Order: sequence, then C-alpha cells, then structure tokens
Amino acid sequence: MSWAAFALLLLLVGTYGACTNSPEPSAWELVWSDEFDYTGLPDSATWGYATGGHGWGNQELQHYTAARAENAFARDGHLLITARQESFGERAFTSARIITRGRKDIHYGRIEVRARVPSARGTWPAIWLMPADWTFAQGGWPDVGEIDIMEHVGHDPGMIHSSAHSKRYQWQAGTQKTAAVQVPDAAEEFHTYILEWSPDVIRTFVDDTPILTYENEGTGPAAWPYDKPFYLILNVAVGGAWGGVVDTTAFPQVMVVDFVRVYRRSD
Repeated sequence: MSWAAFALLLLLVGTYGACTNSPEPSAWELVWSDEFDYTGLPDSATWGYATGGHGWGNQELQHYTAARAENAFARDGHLLITARQESFGERAFTSARIITRGRKDIHYGRIEVRARVPSARGTWPAIWLMPADWTFAQGGWPDVGEIDIMEHVGHDPGMIHSSAHSKRYQWQAGTQKTAAVQVPDAAEEFHTYILEWSPDVIRTFVDDTPILTYENEGTGPAAWPYDKPFYLILNVAVGGAWGGVVDTTAFPQVMVVDFVRVYRRSD
C-alpha cells in the first residue's frame, strides 16, 4: 500500500469510526415491515400518498398521484415507484410519493429499506422522513427537521447522499449535516439503506458502510428537532433544483423497493 493510500485509509477511519458503534442485530426487535409480498397498490394500512404538482419547493417537474398503479404498484415481491413522462395536472411527468404518516409514524429506532434506484439524468429518488405533526402548508421548513436516509440524482450516478436538515443546519446555508458514499452499482443491484435514530445520535448506512453520523449537541431544537414522531417517505422526483436537466428519452424510470423494516431497541 502506498503512503497516499494509507493516509486516505486513516482519514476514512477517522471520519467514520464513530459510526461503527451500532448495536448488534440482536439488540433490535421488529416493530413492523412491508415485504411487498402481494399484488396491487401499496398496503393502505401502512401507506398513504402526498399528491400534487406544485414543484414541492424545488421546482420539481412531476405530479405526484394517488392510488394509481402506473406510479406505485406491488408485484413479484417488490414495490415499483415509477416516474413517467405523460401529461397530468399541467405537468409533463407523473410519479408517486408514498408516506406512512398517520399510519406508521416512527419515533426512534432502526429503519431498513432495501432498494434499487433509477439511473436516468433528471431522476431524484429519495428515502426520508418528515415530522408527523407538520404539513408543508404550515411552512417553517427546515426548522421542523428532516432526515434523508438516501438521495440519489441521476446526473451523479452511484453517489448516495444522506443528510439532516434543521434551522441551524440547512442546505440553503451550506451547513446541513451531510455525507455521501459511492455505490457504483446502486442502479443495478439492491442495497439496504439504513437509519439508526436515538435521542443522542442519527446514523445512516448503506449495507454495512457508514455514511452520516450526527450527534445531538444538546443545544435545543434549532439544531436537534428530532425528538418527536416522524413519518417515512418513498418517492421519485423528476428534475428540480437538484435533479437537474432531464433525459426525456429514458422514461419511464423506476425505484424498486424490496422491503421496508422498522425496528426498536429491545432494551
């Protein structure tokens, strides 16, 4: 090993070492899961829909639909969230944004989502959480808090991003708590995207690879608004502030989800 490679290894260990103190698997007990072992629309006992085509604060190009098999459908053990190029509600694309809000809200624990992301330029799939007691119409984002387990943009293939946003740490100011890791086959193979969330720390992983560690500073909700129930969101956005220029020849594009599993600490 060259000295440069050794120095890089030391840097990575120093950066991610705190992430490796994850509880052993035996410390977690399953609370609920969706294995998508059925055929049809997402299970309504677990999933609802966020709908509309107003740009979602990011100048996104899709209209999110509800209970529409063309955009969200389970079959053969997988959930397919599909972005399509088609006119709908004055938008040129459709997609789905399914949510557990009011059905399976989450307050601390471990979330595992095994998925394969779309690859085309202009796609912006995400696995993330927002507060259960808040709506976009109320405003106040990002003060209320947001946890992004996984984001991927098609113009930067294979780069998996994970972030936490709050009043003090937000992307508009370039201060968000964020990290990224290269997963070259993210669009070809399934990977498990993981959040471990406690009163003290947020940790994210791809499979066994740590991404982000954010420890509670103890300075209050401006930095740590993560002490209340959140709900899980799975979606594929099109274009927008980060999704960028869209390759319209590449649609439809699909995020394939193998399972969603939510655990809590057994102690």
